[in-house]
Amino acid sequence: MPVEITYYGHACFKIVSPEGKKIIIDPWLTHPLAPKEVDLGPYDFVLITHGHGDHLGEAIKLARTFVTEVIAIHEIQQYLLGKGVPKATGMNIGGTYRVNGLSFTMVPALHSSSLPDGSYAGEPCGFVITLENGFKIYHAGDTGLFGDMTLIGELYEPDLALLPIGDHYVMGPKEAAKACQLINAKKVIPMHYGTFPILTGTVEAFIKELSKYPFKPEVIPLKPGESITL
Repeated sequence: MPVEITYYGHACFKIVSPEGKKIIIDPWLTHPLAPKEVDLGPYDFVLITHGHGDHLGEAIKLARTFVTEVIAIHEIQQYLLGKGVPKATGMNIGGTYRVNGLSFTMVPALHSSSLPDGSYAGEPCGFVITLENGFKIYHAGDTGLFGDMTLIGELYEPDLALLPIGDHYVMGPKEAAKACQLINAKKVIPMHYGTFPILTGTVEAFIKELSKYPFKPEVIPLKPGESITL
């Protein structure tokens, strides 16, 4: 069975696994470029990369059902439990959580992280998601370029990377192109660009930067609301 991926803009993706499990990552669904029609669940899993509002988004609303399990770093898990989320699993960087035929590995990201009240939200992270058929997706979260992306590529061998390219708060096209060389995923979907004017990175600039390298992954640009089956 195929994997279905829908981009909801910014850093938010819906993943439907080969066995039909539904995952949403960084569910900010009210940003300026958000599509009018979004799937509000229920989801099997909600993944949060860090505590900023443009990533925590509507997680609490989506997770107020016993069907849905939120996966986040410990500090965000504790915050969500305190807000009445019934099912939240805390992790930390380097660990893998295996559940219902899936695995979620929490990997580092270079960024900052705070909760809506300004309190500390733990370290930011990315996730490597391994689906039932072995297909692996690396969501980098909000991050700058860092050398240990090489280890993420070597250890987990992601088939698809979801990488920020917007610049200013995250990697720009130049850094994201170098990240592709370190991660070595065959396919990449750009994210976290164009939501606000300050996020100036573009897909065109990203592809131009990739042209400078021998390894060129397949770039799959999706508009908010668009889906792809892999």
